[in-house]
Amino acid sequence: MTYLSVFVPGKPAPQGSKRYLGVKGGKGITVESSKAVAPWRADIRDSVKDHVAGRAQPGDAVSVALTFVMPRPASAPKRSTPPAVKRPDVDKLARAVLDALSSAGVWEDDSQVTRLVASKRIAQIGERSGCYITVEDAADQRDAWDSVKVERTADAASGGDQ
Repeated sequence: MTYLSVFVPGKPAPQGSKRYLGVKGGKGITVESSKAVAPWRADIRDSVKDHVAGRAQPGDAVSVALTFVMPRPASAPKRSTPPAVKRPDVDKLARAVLDALSSAGVWEDDSQVTRLVASKRIAQIGERSGCYITVEDAADQRDAWDSVKVERTADAASGGDQ
């Protein structure tokens, strides 16, 4: 069952490594390596809070699908859209969204995400950049990889995977 489905406009920003600055008052001080990640996470929180306000959180296990629409570079061809093969990495983009969803109260902790499908693409001509976010209760969903694993195990047992 779909718990949340929303498009968050903006420029997706990766949540990369943190930079260590030292110790102050006995605690380590770190800062995000990307200055753009804090405003991006705030945009996500602001967009999502309206959709989940007053609703019970989804079950223990959730499935998340993220489609990042990256800004179209001025150098991109006018008649076609190339694949989004340059930085940022899709896993770092996903990390920023998952943390923002946690702080927006979508779930207790992003460790509840048992399935994550994330992709990125360059915006079509005239399309806004941002991220399509879908969160579903994963309790009743069967993982597609389970069936692949079962087939491979059966093949290996019969000697077909040699």
